[in-house]
Amino acid sequence: MKKLSILGSTGSIGVNTLDVVAQNPSEFFVAALAGGRNIRLLKDQIEQFHPDMAAVIDEAYAARLQESLPLDCKTVILWGPAGYREIARHRDVDMVVSAMVGSAGLVPTLEAIDAGKDIALANKETMVMAGSLVVEKARERQVRILPVDSEHSAIFQCLNGHRPEDIKRIILTASGGPFRTFSAAQLAKVTPADALKHPNWEMGQKITIDSASMMNKGLEIIEAKWLFDIEIDRIDVLIHPNSIIHSMVEYIDGSVIAQLGIPDMRIPIAYALSFPARLPRRESPLDFIKASPLEFFEPDMEQFPCLKLARDAGKTGGTLPAVLNGANEIAVESFLGKRIKFTDLPIVISEVLSRHQSITSPTLDDVLEADRWARQEVNYLIDRRLKS
Repeated sequence: MKKLSILGSTGSIGVNTLDVVAQNPSEFFVAALAGGRNIRLLKDQIEQFHPDMAAVIDEAYAARLQESLPLDCKTVILWGPAGYREIARHRDVDMVVSAMVGSAGLVPTLEAIDAGKDIALANKETMVMAGSLVVEKARERQVRILPVDSEHSAIFQCLNGHRPEDIKRIILTASGGPFRTFSAAQLAKVTPADALKHPNWEMGQKITIDSASMMNKGLEIIEAKWLFDIEIDRIDVLIHPNSIIHSMVEYIDGSVIAQLGIPDMRIPIAYALSFPARLPRRESPLDFIKASPLEFFEPDMEQFPCLKLARDAGKTGGTLPAVLNGANEIAVESFLGKRIKFTDLPIVISEVLSRHQSITSPTLDDVLEADRWARQEVNYLIDRRLKS
């Protein structure tokens, strides 16, 4: 039985991970859970899975969670960064599911790697911000990083059994989000409610907005560079509105291998948890007739400038991807808070990128400082725009 710690158990990936566990009780034991502020859901998870420990964002939320639990509950309640690190390093755990949203997942994931835990990685920001550090630490500790994102899981599966030197390129597919056919004038009128209506996937707010702007696909390009040790110039993106082909690998002999499946995050989650085995699925399989025809389109870089910003930042490397990520997180929060328009997202992110002097070979402290600076700078720019 594999023992798990789940960082981000109350988010979309965490909830789906626990559903996979619940459907396969003989395969997994949940030893630790880490949430944020959703203590009602975390309470339910604790009562269902009985973990050794659980963590929330701060001491006040920890007290509220503790009060809500039965008196005979044996789960130890932790809080804050120290609590998250403890969850990541749980001595009895075999694998840590890294599913915290945004940059908050970086340090706990590195802690888990340092403790020698295999990683089921859903937090792409970890690789975007500090890919070189993560890869080096994983190699040093002989830790496996198994991708959970549907696209990277697909690539991982398409690469299995093939020689790295035979790869010509990786092709990431993207749904195109809800605004694929929108004009510039239409994009300028997009509301947060509009952007949160993804046509195919059920995801958290931040990743749904990133999907709408295609920043998500840009971040995935950078993540793929580090996960699969491949140059960004050999990573392409295709719009595939059906979300049936999750990604592809083209080989030097002209063969293209694709991974297909219905848009359900439980499939790549289950594969990461059980690798190299596969778990039986109870729900209906992919119906090729109903899914047809499969369509593909080139992404429009003018319509979705965030994709180009991410690709360029990934090529430059150093601390620039951390700045890109930090700036994007604050810009998305500002859009959701109706402080800026949807079309302002790439504008403010681009301005912050242009102001940053990248450090070529950053330490973890350099990465964290770049992230802090980017967030401060975006807030400054947005405040200035609102006052003008």
